[in-house]
Amino acid sequence: MPVLVITGTGTEVGKTVVTAAVAATAVAAGRSVAVLKAAQTGVGPEEPGDAQEVARLAGAVTAAEVARYPEPLAPGTAARRAGRAPVHPEEVAEAAAKLATEHDLVLVEGAGGLLVRFDAAGGTLADAAGLLGAPVLVVVPAGLGTLNSTELTARELRARGLELPGVVIGSWPREPDLASRCNLADLPEVAGAPLLGALPAGAGTLTPPAFRSTAPRWLAPALDGTWDAESFRRREAP
Repeated sequence: MPVLVITGTGTEVGKTVVTAAVAATAVAAGRSVAVLKAAQTGVGPEEPGDAQEVARLAGAVTAAEVARYPEPLAPGTAARRAGRAPVHPEEVAEAAAKLATEHDLVLVEGAGGLLVRFDAAGGTLADAAGLLGAPVLVVVPAGLGTLNSTELTARELRARGLELPGVVIGSWPREPDLASRCNLADLPEVAGAPLLGALPAGAGTLTPPAFRSTAPRWLAPALDGTWDAESFRRREAP
């Protein structure tokens, strides 16, 4: 099944912009793409959510959501406070599987980290990935503190028997500090998986045409791009 689940080690790590870059790169490679937001929180009924932002940046992709809640909270909490039905992993898997019958690639973007709860039963994005049998790409921050959260996420994926194809740095600073530069070598080691890209800080503020034309340069060939991890490390590492 052509499904890739995209999670982060936490909130505000660049997950949506990375999803857009993966989508734009796949579209440039001639593939039809859908992006599914498992649970959108923190936006009103008529406001654009993360899936719509991916479509704005990436271009010709199908944007869909399973559920939406107004408060910027974990999906389970947001659903409870809104008095609405929560999202369940089975619903996410079913929606992704349906989109997969109509597209070459389906990107399922989570909310926050891998184990953020969807419902009172403790269902998570990891459970949806397990139902789909889909690999999980992990978006990570560049700087101090990222190694611990990256390793914990990677260990949880392996404990569940889920494939971790690699990690992508969601925002590479214009002037990286020592920790960020050292992490280029340390992130693949703690993740036990390759570094598959690094998006420059502010990538999401580019115009859509500029974003689409540049996105393949931020991602490795495993994600249809041209980015080379070793060359990047040689240039940026201390």
